[in-house]
Amino acid sequence: LSGENLAKKTISLPISRVRLIMKSSPDVSSINQDALFLTTKATELFVQHLALSSFNNGCGKETNSLSYSDLAKTAEESETFHFLTDILPKKILARDYLKSLEQMQEEDADF
Repeated sequence: LSGENLAKKTISLPISRVRLIMKSSPDVSSINQDALFLTTKATELFVQHLALSSFNNGCGKETNSLSYSDLAKTAEESETFHFLTDILPKKILARDYLKSLEQMQEEDADF
């Protein structure tokens, strides 16, 4: 196997998709193949770490599954993943959101 074929076999994410995401930045004009490979591999390892942490900290062990709520809980409770709280917010029912919005408006009206 050549070095390029071996590198492709060691990653699961599609390199073309990562390249497309990288090129979507206006600051990027060209992408070195090594940088592309390393970014793809780092992204894959990050996603694996997030999934494993969420599985272990959530109810995944009991149900042998990983749910969105497990990911959101990990993002909220883990300092490592806290930067993801805007991307992985806890799900909230519309009625609960409307109730909290109403409470906030009442508090603002008190001032």
